[in-house]
Amino acid sequence: MEELLRKWEEEDREAREIRRREADWDFISSQPPRLRIALEFYVETGDLHLAARMAGMTVDEFNELRIKARIPIVL
Repeated sequence: MEELLRKWEEEDREAREIRRREADWDFISSQPPRLRIALEFYVETGDLHLAARMAGMTVDEFNELRIKARIPIVL
């Protein structure tokens, strides 16, 4: 069980690093506070639904913003 938990934590860490590395931080920084915070939250967590809710957008709208910010979906 602990080994499985460690594996999941490592996968989460790797996904977060990929999102951080690939993101367009200039674009993210130029966004209004609500959108910037939601994009940063998505980079850190990968939770598209909650990030969209934080931004006050639909998931589809937020996904378009994510694409503009060059943040990859890491599975």
